[in-house]
Amino acid sequence: MERIVVNSSNLVSVGYDEDSSTLEVEFKGGAVYRYLNVPSFEYERLMAATSHGIYFNANIKNGYPFERA
Repeated sequence: MERIVVNSSNLVSVGYDEDSSTLEVEFKGGAVYRYLNVPSFEYERLMAATSHGIYFNANIKNGYPFERA
């Protein structure tokens, strides 16, 4: 999955696969996680957010099942 580099103190890059509704997030420490069953509007809001990290923590981190990539 192709990820887009974001300007964040905690996140490095974010990618989204619409076919599988999977959000992939790379963190500053190098870990990559895949969040499953994430609707496309959630990805769009994350990318439009003033703070990607705050939006991610408030709306995605504990709201969707995930796996380490």
